[in-house]
Amino acid sequence: MADNQSFQGGHPAMDYAEHEATYRLFCKLSKVTLVFVIGLMIFMAVTLL
Repeated sequence: MADNQSFQGGHPAMDYAEHEATYRLFCKLSKVTLVFVIGLMIFMAVTLL
């Protein structure tokens, strides 16, 4: 059965601040990439048709 321990402090070997910063960067780059791809598709639809 699973232990119901509270990990409020987290594991001492993990750098949670760095994990959160990396995740924020990933989300930001995902949004920028999505906007770029949508813009590229619109540009291609206008110029190639």
